[in-house]
Amino acid sequence: MKIKFSTYRIKLNHSFGISRSSHDYYDIVYFYLVDENIVGRGEAAPSNRYNESTDYILSVLKNGVSLPENFEDNKDLWRRIKPQLMGIHALEAAVNMAIWDWWGQKENKAVYDILNLDVRTLPRTSYTIAIGDMKELDEKIELSSPYSILKVKLGTQKNDKEIIRKIRLKTDKVIRVDANEGWDFDMAKEMSYWLADRNVEFIEQPFSANNLKDTASLRGISPLPLYADENSISSTDISEIKGVFDGINIKLMKCGGIDEALMMINIAKSLQMKIMLGCMIESSVGITAAAQLAGEVDAVDLDGNLLINNDPYTGVTIVDGRLKLSSKNIGMGLSLIDQREGLL
Repeated sequence: MKIKFSTYRIKLNHSFGISRSSHDYYDIVYFYLVDENIVGRGEAAPSNRYNESTDYILSVLKNGVSLPENFEDNKDLWRRIKPQLMGIHALEAAVNMAIWDWWGQKENKAVYDILNLDVRTLPRTSYTIAIGDMKELDEKIELSSPYSILKVKLGTQKNDKEIIRKIRLKTDKVIRVDANEGWDFDMAKEMSYWLADRNVEFIEQPFSANNLKDTASLRGISPLPLYADENSISSTDISEIKGVFDGINIKLMKCGGIDEALMMINIAKSLQMKIMLGCMIESSVGITAAAQLAGEVDAVDLDGNLLINNDPYTGVTIVDGRLKLSSKNIGMGLSLIDQREGLL
């Protein structure tokens, strides 16, 4: 078995803005485990918010991540490789999903079957409308027409109500609001009541992750549930935010892969917290990996690959707004459609 990796620039249909930044593209890293005729694929979509970068990931990989000569199974292989990844969660996610993809192909089984997960009827995914030029909002709403749930990025302070008003002129679909740490307490209090009258399901991460005090205070008065994103990075965070948030947003890129995400799901269920499965801007590799777990959660926001125009892979599909994994899948069920050099 050999390790290979390559970089790829994924390009967005529109500038993707949140409360703290805006991007027209993202540079990601694909990680491959190549074993004769089997290629296990993984994707790292690093986030500056968590002090990660493509350059840092490449430096770790170029300085040498070694494979053990012998290992018992995929879990043993993961245990041996993980300590070499410098705690970079996006890289951990890429390696972890590549191991699962490789192992599934080796065993001639779908990853979801090996994990004994039911994927027959998966939830509907939301479609994200990010912060950007207000002149493009009508076009974004039109692009969202196949999807029955909208994820709307707020936290602009000055334009938040205008964004929602304009969307509501076009559609009455359920909205999930993500403030990405962009509000202060007075704004969050006002917006929670205002949004509750406009068919909004919940509010995600209203305040900075280090402001649990205001989050707890808001939860005591908000008519809408609060979900943690930046406060729910890995399984060790969940017990601390029980009673502060109603639910959590799990992302493979934040937590470090399928195994850690499953641990988070189990802990959240034991604490009777709601669970959303989310993503960064990713291609079909990362989204398909996350989709293996979609039957275990309450809400799904796996649209990163829908927001780009040069996805080099196919995997999970969308049928009537719902995620769909083929019953014929082997491994994660990925296919390469862009034959440029470096992609496998």
